[in-house]
Amino acid sequence: MKTPFSFDPHNRRLTVIKGGPGSERDVSIRSGTSVANALRSLGGLVTEIEVKGREVAIPKGSELVFNLIHGTFGEDGEVQDLLDGQCVPYTGEGAAESRVAFHKILTKKALEKAGVPTPKWEVLKAGEHPSLSLPMVIKAPCQGSSVGVHLVREPAQIAHAIADCLLHGDEILVEEMVFGRELTVGILGREALPIVEIRPRDGFYDYANKYTAGATEYLVPAPLSTEETATVQAIALAANDALDLKVYCRVDLLLSATGPTVLEINTIPGMTETSLLPKAAAASGLDFAALCCRIASLSLNVRS
Repeated sequence: MKTPFSFDPHNRRLTVIKGGPGSERDVSIRSGTSVANALRSLGGLVTEIEVKGREVAIPKGSELVFNLIHGTFGEDGEVQDLLDGQCVPYTGEGAAESRVAFHKILTKKALEKAGVPTPKWEVLKAGEHPSLSLPMVIKAPCQGSSVGVHLVREPAQIAHAIADCLLHGDEILVEEMVFGRELTVGILGREALPIVEIRPRDGFYDYANKYTAGATEYLVPAPLSTEETATVQAIALAANDALDLKVYCRVDLLLSATGPTVLEINTIPGMTETSLLPKAAAASGLDFAALCCRIASLSLNVRS
């Protein structure tokens, strides 16, 4: 049995990549800056690279790349393939796992195969009409931060939602709309962190509510019974395992009257000091800098 790595950034040559070509670019820059500052506070020799396209040149001698590019290019397997080709170790999941987790339709198939509860769903292409009953959720399958997500309650809303999603790709994911408490579970390795409950003050947890100060209330640990907490964390871990994830992620769920159901899995969740994963880590006694080191350790263990 191999001995697990522990990670001390002191005097180590580290590279943080952030930005990217996708719709989550601004959020990614904030995440990358926060992680770079945390690593420097522990003595790391950090180079920050703001990625603008689909290429990135890693400085020679980099001992570890912290990938903070959310969404397109950073979370979909592209940059992982590139870094594997350069033989540079990096944080987070590998290319194959990233591709499945980023693509909501592939995620749905993996969850369904593993028996993990998830809302009823179907896939549409241009010219096709949903068969699910209203209300429904219509999603672009390869976007994050709630970009391309439409809550559809009236027949007149369907055409606009489909047209918008087709701007992001040629397939559309349609889900039944499940009503319940919105929860998220951060996972480090195979450890489920304290659950965060998300309560938008108005509407649903869309891009504006995620990134507007004061628009959403976050409760951590979520006010759940011991039994509910155990069930939600177990289902989050089952979702993590269904996608064969080994490093870290955040599993988003709804807790309805019939139990928890998994919405999606984020393999590079937000990493500002006020993001959901760091909130959960802090509730477990892991401060932001320690969380960054834990992610690095898990990543190096996977790639050793």
